[in-house]
Amino acid sequence: MVSTLVVMPTYNEKDNLEPIARRVLATGVADLLVVDDSSPDGTGDIADRLAGEHPEVHVMHRAGKEGLGVAYLAGFAWAREHGYDVIVEMDADGSHQPEALPGMLGVLDGSDVVLGSRWVPGGEVRNWPKRRELLSRGGNLYARLALGIAVKDATGGYRAYRTTALDRIGLTGVQSQGYCFQLDLVWRALQAELRVTEVPITFVERTAGVSKMSGPIVRESLVRVSLWGLKRRAMAVAELLLHGRRLPSVRARSRVVHLPA
Repeated sequence: MVSTLVVMPTYNEKDNLEPIARRVLATGVADLLVVDDSSPDGTGDIADRLAGEHPEVHVMHRAGKEGLGVAYLAGFAWAREHGYDVIVEMDADGSHQPEALPGMLGVLDGSDVVLGSRWVPGGEVRNWPKRRELLSRGGNLYARLALGIAVKDATGGYRAYRTTALDRIGLTGVQSQGYCFQLDLVWRALQAELRVTEVPITFVERTAGVSKMSGPIVRESLVRVSLWGLKRRAMAVAELLLHGRRLPSVRARSRVVHLPA
């Protein structure tokens, strides 16, 4: 039987953690690991209480706030150490709907990575300010143009990986944070020729707490994607000049699947 773990980083999510955790457990398809970066609002205490009530809930307490990417990498390592076959990324703020998880895991049967996508047909965003939507759409468009990929929502944070896929990607050296961490892993997956599938999801803006989006996170994504794109173009020119052939495209290795209603 395939074992699945939802990794959920938290920082000051005391009003959101318990409701979303109970919805994850209600799906009956996954355990939950809360990775708390010493939230001063008591989120870690709530996580400990939930773990005491439910054997499917586990908690990792970290010394301080180090960023989303570092928290996920720690959670991935814990999942591998404990023998999970599938690892799911999910936000703690309620924006990702746990009820979509069984369908996403079903698609994973024919894929290595499944992305919950806001920007494919059937995807939806609710209650987002227009500027946030434009920022997300624009960032994804820039990534497609710079990297030559077909993925519509490479920055989304609701996704499922086979543990073997993460092993093939190679997480050593990943230093990206925020949305750039998500794009980094998609880019590595496509370069490793993994099967990447997007499924439409409904993304709902948080109703409690404060978004972690910031200017430095946006700038990091812009700089790193630009550097990755320039590196790929340099490699393509070298391949053409030295060997008279083009680099293989990464476009054909992603697809979109629509889940039944």
